[in-house]
Amino acid sequence: MERKQFLRTLGAGAAFAITFPCLGSCSKESETEGNIVTPPTNIDFTIDLNSSEGQKLANNGDFILKNLVVVAKNLEGNFVAATQICSHEQYDQVRFVNKDGGIFYCDVHGSEFSQNGTPLNTIPNSTSKALKIYNTSLEGSLLRVFE
Repeated sequence: MERKQFLRTLGAGAAFAITFPCLGSCSKESETEGNIVTPPTNIDFTIDLNSSEGQKLANNGDFILKNLVVVAKNLEGNFVAATQICSHEQYDQVRFVNKDGGIFYCDVHGSEFSQNGTPLNTIPNSTSKALKIYNTSLEGSLLRVFE
């Protein structure tokens, strides 16, 4: 029996029952989603690297989230900071990942950004808008993140 004949003998009900689970699993609900939020303004805060919060930045590649900002110690040991809000659709899911020398990555749609905020990929649903990057300065054990 050929495939077309077999499918016709199943009928619409059986075909729906077979394909419905696949269609449901391909929906947007299966993506990792955070919250859609407004990007922060007037960012200016300090992290004491000797505090419990700051010790989470002890190793190259470590990052923390604070005030909707991703603060990371990059793979070279320098501090970098970017908005946690993706420039694509304003989801709060940007993180620092140890890929390609260290990048900012949004897991909602897969947008990737360099440490200076430049978009790195052109996959469907990614963005061509830069990610907001903040200044950092280190004085002793105090790391300042600011605009």
